[in-house]
Amino acid sequence: MPDQNLCSVNLLPIGFWKNASIVEPFNLGNSETVLLAFQNYILVLGTSVMIPSALVPLMGGSDGDKAKVIQTLLFVAGINTLLQALFGTRLPAVVGARVAIFTMGSRPYFGLPRMLWHWKRFKDLTVLQRFVHTMRAIQGALIVAASIQIILGYSQVWGLFSRFFSPLGMAPVVGLVGFGLFQRGFPALGNCVEIGLPMLLLVIGLSQYLKNVKPMRDFPIFERFPVLICVTIIWIYSVILTASGAYLDKHAITQHNCRTDRANLISTAPWFKFPYPLQWGPPTFAAGHSFAMMSAVLVSMVESTGAYMAASRLAIATPPPAYILSRGIGLQGIGVLLDGLFGTCTGSTVSVENVGLLGLTRVGSRRVVQISAGFMIFFSMLGKFGAVFASIPLPIYAALYCVLFGLVGSVGLSFLQFTNLNCMRNLIITGLSLFLGISIPQFFNEYWYPARHGLVQTNAGWFNAFINTIFTSPPMVGLIVAVFLDNTLDVENAKKDRGMPWWMKFRTFRGDNRNEEFYTLPFNLSRFFPPT
Repeated sequence: MPDQNLCSVNLLPIGFWKNASIVEPFNLGNSETVLLAFQNYILVLGTSVMIPSALVPLMGGSDGDKAKVIQTLLFVAGINTLLQALFGTRLPAVVGARVAIFTMGSRPYFGLPRMLWHWKRFKDLTVLQRFVHTMRAIQGALIVAASIQIILGYSQVWGLFSRFFSPLGMAPVVGLVGFGLFQRGFPALGNCVEIGLPMLLLVIGLSQYLKNVKPMRDFPIFERFPVLICVTIIWIYSVILTASGAYLDKHAITQHNCRTDRANLISTAPWFKFPYPLQWGPPTFAAGHSFAMMSAVLVSMVESTGAYMAASRLAIATPPPAYILSRGIGLQGIGVLLDGLFGTCTGSTVSVENVGLLGLTRVGSRRVVQISAGFMIFFSMLGKFGAVFASIPLPIYAALYCVLFGLVGSVGLSFLQFTNLNCMRNLIITGLSLFLGISIPQFFNEYWYPARHGLVQTNAGWFNAFINTIFTSPPMVGLIVAVFLDNTLDVENAKKDRGMPWWMKFRTFRGDNRNEEFYTLPFNLSRFFPPT
C-alpha cells in the first residue's frame, strides 16, 4: 500500500489512509485488540440501553422487564455481529439494535407498527400481561418480516437491484445514513448540557488535536481509544455530580437524563441470565402487523446497504460487490429472525455509530469486531456487570454521535469525488436527493402525535404503517430520489459523469482481485455460496 498523506485523496477504493485495513490493520498486540473491542462494546451499549428504556415502559413493562430486554438485545447483537463478520459481508461492522428508531424523537416505528399505540385492546389485561402480549405480537411480526429479507438477500434480488447504484446515487444515501440521525446528536446532548458538552469537546480534542501525542511507546493512545478515555472521564464526572446532590431539586426529566442512578438496571438485573428463544412465550401473528413490519425491514435493508458502503470505505476495502451485498442482507434477515425468536423488542441493522468509530480510530479490523461480539454475549449473561456500564448517561453517547454520525455522512459525500461535480445534472440529483431526504421525513414526522399516528390515514392500517415508515427514513427517501433520477436522466451520455468507469470493476466478485481477498468466506465455505 503506497505511503500517503492522511489528507490525500486516492481514486482507488483503498488508500484512504495508511495503517488501516480490513485484513491486517497494523501490528496490534493482544491488549490493544481487547481494548479496541471493548471500546466497540461500550459504543453499541448506548443504543442497546436507549431503545428498551424508551419502548418497554410504553409496552407496560417494569424495570425488571427492561433489564431483561437489554440483556436479550445485547446477546442477539453479539451473535448477529459474529455471524456477519464470519459469514456475511465480512466487513468489520457491528450489527445491533436499529438506530433509526429514534430518528423521530421518541416515536418508535421499527417493530411496533400498530401494536404499541393501539394496545388499548389489551386494556382489560394487567400491566404484565399487556407487556407480554405486545412483545409476542412484535415477535410474530419480526419472524414473518424476516423471511422477506432472507429471500431478497439469498435469492440475489437485492444484488440485482444494486446494479442500478452508482457513486452518484450512493453518495446521498450513505450521507443520509449519518446526517439523517441528526436528532440523536445535539438535541439529545442538550438534555444534559453540563455532561454532554464537555464530552463533545473532549472527544474532538483528544481524537483530533492530540491524536499525534504518543505518551506510551510511540503508540497513538488518544487516536486509538478516544471513546474509552472520554467516556471514563465524563462518566466519573457525572457520578460526582449525582453523588454531590447537584440534581436533587431539578426537574424529573433532567434527573432522568443526567443522573447515573436513575436507570434502575443494577438493582433489577439478575446476576446471571441466559437469554433463550421464546422466553416470553409463543409469538402471535397478525397479517396487519406483519405487512407493516415488512416496510421497516425494507428501510433497514437500505440503511444497512449505505452503512456497508461506508464501512468498506473506512476499512479500506473495495466496495461490496452485488453478491456480497445480497449475502450480507440475507444473513441480516436471519438476524431479524433471531430478534423475533428471542424477543429483543426491535429489529437488527448495522450500527452506524460503530461504523463511524472505524474512521475515528482508523482501525478496520475484523478481529476487533469479533472480540467485541464476545463482550456483548459475555456481559449480556452477567447482568449485574453489564448493568454497571449501562448506567452511563445517554447525553454522553449523544456527544459521541455528533462526531460519529457526521463522519459517516461525510464518507457518503466522499463518493462524489468519483463523479463530475461540474455537471449540472449531478448537482441537481445530489442536492435534490439530500434535501428531500431530510425534508420529506421531517414533514411526515410532524404528523406523529397522540391523536394521529402518521400522515397517511386510510382504513387499511397495514398500508398506513407501510407508507408512513418508508417516508420517515431519510436514507430510504434519498435512495428513491437519487437512484430514480440517476437512472432516468440522460443515462448513456452521463455514464462517465456518474462515476461508473471507476465503479464497474468492483461490481462483480472477481472484477478486482482484492474483492476475493476481502470477502471470501472462511473454512472454504465459498464453495457452498459461489459468486454469481
